Amino acid sequence: MDYLSLLEFLKNRRTIRRFMPDPVPDDLVEKVLEAGRWAPSGYNMQPWDFVVIRKKDLREAICGYIREFHRYIMKTENTREPWQQVPYHPNNDPGMDYKGAPVFILILHDTRTMKGLPTAMQYDRERCQTIQISSMANTYLYMALAAEALGLASEWISSVATAYPQAMTRQLLGVPDHYEIYDMMALGYPAYRLDSRKLLRERDSMVHYDDCGKDDFRSDEEVNDFIRRARIWTTANHRRGVKKMG
Repeated sequence: MDYLSLLEFLKNRRTIRRFMPDPVPDDLVEKVLEAGRWAPSGYNMQPWDFVVIRKKDLREAICGYIREFHRYIMKTENTREPWQQVPYHPNNDPGMDYKGAPVFILILHDTRTMKGLPTAMQYDRERCQTIQISSMANTYLYMALAAEALGLASEWISSVATAYPQAMTRQLLGVPDHYEIYDMMALGYPAYRLDSRKLLRERDSMVHYDDCGKDDFRSDEEVNDFIRRARIWTTANHRRGVKKMG
């Protein structure tokens, strides 16, 4: 793949939050997992395991745990500063969110692999954690790119890694103690298309060369303005259900 083709592919990859109920063939799921296996990781420890969840009752149970957690999120979001708050709008098609995806892939972090990192990292707990998180993010990204290449949609379900959903999901699936849930991917066929491009910062605002001072970086006001616009854009994309696939 040449660079321009790669860049266009990356520009068009988008998180999709509405899924068709159609089953995903086993061979496509295996291809997504195979891509994840090849991700770079700290000291090549490959600290990941994957749990493919197809059974409807298990998926519904996990969604229930996340839904309970989200009840508190809605309350805590109301404590934000007024300029950050986004007006609530109901989903245009609430029946077609990630809960309808036919496949969940739970990505587990095997904490035992941290023993294989260099001692300079092992005895720096914060650095050790950073390396492991970066490794796990790499495997997720490889899987998300593979899903896009296969014509599938994916959504990053991070709430499953929070305390309550994680504890309940681990118990539900029988995950051993030395594994932690990193995150979960909802996988399926997209129920709609997104034609608009991603809200992106201007290149000149984020790339700096050699000696650079305070004036070369964004001001607090510029950062706050982008936060406000990004929150509005992201929330709108969470809620909209446009140009459904026919």
